Amino acid sequence: MDNTSLALQYFFSGLTKGGIYAVVAIGFNLIYSATGVLNFAQGEFVMLGGMLAVSLLAFMPLPVAIALSVLIVTLVGCSLEVVFFRRLQRHSILHLMIITIGLSIVIQEAALHFWDEKVRSLPYFTGNEISSVRVAGAAISPQVLWVLGTVVVSVALLHLFLKCTLYGRGMRACSSNPEAAMLAGINISNMRTMAFGLSAGLGALAGCVISPITMTHYEMGAPLAIKGFAAAILGGLGNPMAAVIGGLMVGLLEAFSVKVLPAAYNDVAAFAILLLVLFVRPHGLLGSPAGEGVREC
Repeated sequence: MDNTSLALQYFFSGLTKGGIYAVVAIGFNLIYSATGVLNFAQGEFVMLGGMLAVSLLAFMPLPVAIALSVLIVTLVGCSLEVVFFRRLQRHSILHLMIITIGLSIVIQEAALHFWDEKVRSLPYFTGNEISSVRVAGAAISPQVLWVLGTVVVSVALLHLFLKCTLYGRGMRACSSNPEAAMLAGINISNMRTMAFGLSAGLGALAGCVISPITMTHYEMGAPLAIKGFAAAILGGLGNPMAAVIGGLMVGLLEAFSVKVLPAAYNDVAAFAILLLVLFVRPHGLLGSPAGEGVREC
């Protein structure tokens, strides 16, 4: 494989990883925009989506299993907001963040007891693990195209939802100015519940799509949450669309760092760039400085 083909191979690998991180980062930003809370259980939604879909596949076709898995995880996200965060709104943001870390651990342990330690995966949506598409000498798995397509469609639909629907505009109003939104008759509690459900559903969908490539196991949530958080910070916390840029940057940096660093250190490059960007722009590449709408969608 020549240098051009190898670089293209790294590029597609980075896009795939970056797309996954972007979806997780969007979930971080949605919840942060609506509640001001950083939900470190976001990676567990990805894990639950993949695990549930694998279990449901034994009883129903793949598309139905994925749809039902996304629905269940969406309801789980809504339930977590109602049971925990709605009743604890008067607590500090730090306390609520600690609760999300605790929930992440509880969900992970529950998954371990329910599904055990075995690694599982969904079948490839099209083709199989040995089939590939050739682009300028680089091999691309058909599932990679599913991952990238899912990211593009999810981002486009989310943008339309936030900009063009009544509920989306209500969610944006709550994130920009909760007091004014309440005076306008918007139910802030319901908007927050919707944000949790939407982010959980997006995470579950990502978990289903990446399962054939990365496999699915009970410990996969925490690493994804860390990378998604890095992508959200890099793009600009509070801006769901900036999460896409942040996620793609983290994925590409991670992929190309393999060329100069051992694989065990591929996280170093991404987080080094993150620290450098935050040193120059603490609010992220596309974020707003504190006090100037940092929580705007």
